[in-house]
Amino acid sequence: MKTLRNPAPIARPGMRIGLLGGSFNPPHEGHLHISVLALKKLGLHRIWWLVSPQNPLKTKAPPLAERLAAARAMARHPRISASAMEAGLGTIYTTDTLRALKSRYRNVDFIWLMGADNLLQIHRWRNWEQIFTLMPVAVFDRAGSSLSPLHSRASIRFAASRINEADAKGLAGMQPPAWVFLHMRRAPQSSTALRRSAPPE
Repeated sequence: MKTLRNPAPIARPGMRIGLLGGSFNPPHEGHLHISVLALKKLGLHRIWWLVSPQNPLKTKAPPLAERLAAARAMARHPRISASAMEAGLGTIYTTDTLRALKSRYRNVDFIWLMGADNLLQIHRWRNWEQIFTLMPVAVFDRAGSSLSPLHSRASIRFAASRINEADAKGLAGMQPPAWVFLHMRRAPQSSTALRRSAPPE
């Protein structure tokens, strides 16, 4: 059994940090692809992968320590780190996590990162509108998605707050709600597809 080693990430005042949350069941090249692109397109200093203890909308996942170790092995970049901070914070829902991080790291500019597939169903998340009002949001095009995410409930609700993709590097310092949809070469991997293709135990 893997032991959970979970030191809190260190952030200097003035840093711009992207937050990519999820079960990471399993972590894959798509997570890495989005993160590297976020560093470049959003002008970020760091990316934190927030490996959740258990996603309330998904079936039971492997132990957190196992998923965290796999995420750290996948995050092979000096500016990308995987953490199980939610376990330490005692938060389950994204809004609670973001609020806790903003309180703990008061002089850091955070951006919430997510794939376009999540934009389609984020309205199912608890207090989902607060995510957009707590910090700026960057949405990345994903394989299997099309322009339909831009007609989602969340896109329509915050249409007036969407910024031009050319202005993405200034997103971290913007007052929320502010969000951007980033078009990109789509990484085909998804955790769902990888779980379906895994051989039975």
